[in-house]
Amino acid sequence: MAYRKIEQYDEDITIGLTEAYKKSISLLGEDAEREGLLKTPERVAKAMQYLTQGYSMDAHAILNSAKFHEDVSEMVIVKDIELYSMCEHHMLPFFGKAHVAYIPNGWITGLSKIARVVDVYSRRMQVQERLTTQILEAIKDTLNPLGVAVVIEASHLCMMMRGVQKQNSVTTTSAFFGEFEKNETRSEFVKLISASLH
Repeated sequence: MAYRKIEQYDEDITIGLTEAYKKSISLLGEDAEREGLLKTPERVAKAMQYLTQGYSMDAHAILNSAKFHEDVSEMVIVKDIELYSMCEHHMLPFFGKAHVAYIPNGWITGLSKIARVVDVYSRRMQVQERLTTQILEAIKDTLNPLGVAVVIEASHLCMMMRGVQKQNSVTTTSAFFGEFEKNETRSEFVKLISASLH
């Protein structure tokens, strides 16, 4: 049996992007008809659709799909969530980790849903600052918790490959709501995400 990869992409979008990327390759001085580049425009067209699939995803629906009533009010943390996003200024990737916590107020959600919310907003054209607050707002609006905290640490290829070319720089952003605006709660969160407990 021959190998068959099954992927689903919007055909009209794929065709339009493929033509655009083929033209871009030519404008950059390459031969778009060269053997090694023949399928590149289509591959990039499909890759970009995958990398921006967050536009067709609903963070609130994801959280609500596994929302459970539970009488707990202790901090829930999902840390070291890998994220990959696309800088909207240069269309170059940035990548790193998100640390997300919330304090339930009668409702909890599946742990994997927190990671999926990170994907919803990271799989878009983004800036890290907005990504951080979008994750917080989605959890706050859907679960109505006593508090939410989000910290993202990421490396940006737009700073590493071009411009200032600082390969070792890491950008950290944070957003806090409710109980996490109190120094004691925020300090506990920061201590826990910094610790190596496993």
